[in-house]
Amino acid sequence: MRSEPITKRPAIDSSQLLPGSLRATIIAGSCFLLSLSLTNSLGSMAAAAGVVVGILSCEHYLKHPVLIQVRTAVIVVLIALALFLGISLAAKLSSLPIASDLLGPMGAFNASEAIRWFTLTLAIAWLLRTLARRTSMGAIIEILFVAFAFVLTLAAHRNGMINRPFLLGDFAITRGIDPSTILLGIGVSAVLGLSALLMMEQNHRRLPYHFVILGLLCLSLVAYVRLFGLPSPQLTNDLGLTGQSSQGSGSASENPFRDGENNTDDKEAPVAVVVFRDDYEPLNGSYYFRESAYSQFNGTMLDFSTHPEMDRDLIGHFTSDRAEAEVLPEATDQRKLVRATIGMLVPHRSPFGLVSPIAYENTPNPNNLRFKRTYDSISLAPEYDFEFMLGRELGHEDWSPEVWQEYLTLPDDPRYGELAAELVTGLRPQYADDPFAKAWAIKTYLDENGIYSLRNEHAYEPDPAASFLFGDLTGYCMHFAFAATYMYRSLGIPARVGIGYSVPETNRGGGSALLVQAIHGHAWPEIYFRGIGWVIVDPAPQRTLVDMSTDPQNELQQLLGDMLRDEAAFEQFLQSQQTSFIDFELLRRILVNAILAALVTAYLIKFYRFWLPGHGAINHQYRSCYRATLDALAAIGFTRRAGESREAFAQRMSAVSPAMQAITQAHLSVALGGTRFESHSSAEWQAMTKEVRKDIQSRTPLWRRAIGTINPFSWLYAR
Repeated sequence: MRSEPITKRPAIDSSQLLPGSLRATIIAGSCFLLSLSLTNSLGSMAAAAGVVVGILSCEHYLKHPVLIQVRTAVIVVLIALALFLGISLAAKLSSLPIASDLLGPMGAFNASEAIRWFTLTLAIAWLLRTLARRTSMGAIIEILFVAFAFVLTLAAHRNGMINRPFLLGDFAITRGIDPSTILLGIGVSAVLGLSALLMMEQNHRRLPYHFVILGLLCLSLVAYVRLFGLPSPQLTNDLGLTGQSSQGSGSASENPFRDGENNTDDKEAPVAVVVFRDDYEPLNGSYYFRESAYSQFNGTMLDFSTHPEMDRDLIGHFTSDRAEAEVLPEATDQRKLVRATIGMLVPHRSPFGLVSPIAYENTPNPNNLRFKRTYDSISLAPEYDFEFMLGRELGHEDWSPEVWQEYLTLPDDPRYGELAAELVTGLRPQYADDPFAKAWAIKTYLDENGIYSLRNEHAYEPDPAASFLFGDLTGYCMHFAFAATYMYRSLGIPARVGIGYSVPETNRGGGSALLVQAIHGHAWPEIYFRGIGWVIVDPAPQRTLVDMSTDPQNELQQLLGDMLRDEAAFEQFLQSQQTSFIDFELLRRILVNAILAALVTAYLIKFYRFWLPGHGAINHQYRSCYRATLDALAAIGFTRRAGESREAFAQRMSAVSPAMQAITQAHLSVALGGTRFESHSSAEWQAMTKEVRKDIQSRTPLWRRAIGTINPFSWLYAR
């Protein structure tokens, strides 16, 4: 009796054990990161375990003779079916009374989560490995999946929002660690993981060598950060406040109107944190932090002053010890001494402080990786109401006529004076000559008629303020501030444009720390009243075409404040947040854009492979023309089977295209060295390709050809 041969299970290939284990570790780590915000710790561990089991079993069983004969589409369907059964089992387990009785409610829930995530990641691992082994694009899909997992996990950590994602941020901060340190480590791991996946598709023997080199490169990045600090957010709408430090006031080197550079892309980027040492509530609902001022007319517009007697209240340089203002604000009985510590997260050209700063003191930097510079600001902050300004005279008693004139100079445009005079005609007789009442009338006009917008082109006009004021009255803070200052000056009111930050009082949230963000960059007009000092009279347009609001950043604000205070423990602040850090709307947009990009790319590749025959080099025509015929057959559903020779495939396709045998023989003759590529001209290769296409057109139903034309990925199946 003749016995049938027993099919043995394939032996484990020890040469593939290390690459397979490394691949399993990398993808398991990716799935673990993705699951952290979506399930509990047991579910995350099950997710990692599912990947490891899936990949290692794939490496072993996909080589089985039985599975080799199974089509890829059938395997994908089986994977989907197994996933459905596993998810259904997990859902059923959590709702079964017997499971709750045996395991308890939490035990049943944990078991359900473990089964759900183990099944999900097991299916993902099998799918990725099957596609990687059986398709030309499978390895790329596997690498993209790992990259997507890392990017999605860290997507919220942008523009300096160091507390996001919350899961990693909370873990770091509760241990007194800057979250960026952990994120740098994850980034290094991602680079190593992706590089390892790429190298595993090539030469395994050189893998350890390449891995060591990449590790050294990543360590050099960490060393660079330790030496030079963390990267700073790149800001666009900072009004020129950030940049290299200045030594003195000097002349402005660039146009302060930056219409083309202003946008809200980086509006949440933090630029500094202020810790108040004394409590203070601002007059008008906003904390104003003055950095500098435009006060001297340079023939075109207001500029930084170069006159030694102007702006003596400003401190325009950083100090290693203590710097004081030459002229202090007056009406000290109406002011409060406020001390605050300021930590700059990005470099600034000049120090800034709460209006009105009278001194800056250098302080030790408690975290030189996080803060670019730290110092104390001492200010005499105003506490008077607006009625206190009524009936006041203008200017400082020590101003010379030259200084007076400098604070009144404006462009040679009579329209400023004409409009200002018209606006103050409606004042009541008792206020007709009052400077503050006149300024308030001008402010009210801009409030009611101005429109706040970042989209305008006034900066390219000879006088941007005039283009704004006598044009569409649409602009941002710089336009309002310059226009108001010019109109104040036209009425004999000494004024300048202050620049710095304006932060809503509500952002403080009851704590001592206040986060300053890029969106808070601001410019405003100031008037000098005798016996008081520089007073802010800032227009606030009632209409706006751009959303300038930001989400509350209380946790980041308090974190940076704790860092600046150099407090050893952060536990009282940090309670792990349960909210998912995944922005599903952003994820939806990313997925839609990724799908569109994939479709466009696939169509471009398909067109290129169709166009290449007859246009490439003659020594590549045998390959490109033959590949074009394979693409044409794949589009209508005919592909070469696993293990099938090219000759056998051509013979099988003779019913669809008899011409396929001729081009196959010609292709193999050149590819295997039987003849030289010059034996056929480019025209002959094109003619053979066209014959195959004609056969397909005449012997294939229209609907099948239409589907093949529409399908952007049909060329992926050609082999």
